[in-house]
Amino acid sequence: MKKLLSGLLVLSLTILVGCAASAPPAVGVWDVEMDTPLGAIGAVLVINEDGTGSMHAEALGGDPAPFSGVMFDGNTVSFEAELDAMGQLITLEFSGTVDGDSLNGEFGSDFGSFGVTGTRQ
Repeated sequence: MKKLLSGLLVLSLTILVGCAASAPPAVGVWDVEMDTPLGAIGAVLVINEDGTGSMHAEALGGDPAPFSGVMFDGNTVSFEAELDAMGQLITLEFSGTVDGDSLNGEFGSDFGSFGVTGTRQ
């Protein structure tokens, strides 16, 4: 009986540690669509577990824009990125939620806020 209880305790602790060590839901590569004043713009958003990432919108030109300081809180994620949009530097502040393989949120910018939807690759 003691061995059985010891085994169950070890199994329970292993499961709890495994759950605690899992990546935040927002971590991954996302195909997103931004509903901007210029119309819908597609982009690829990469969010890493270490709080870094990058965003690339081919329609805006330029190289992928790296960012850091990603904040995770349960299913929510937020970060700030600077994107070179055809030679003009734009600061975007993202706030959104993840539901499975769907991402919904918005970017705030000097030009106002615009919606973002995405799916995990």
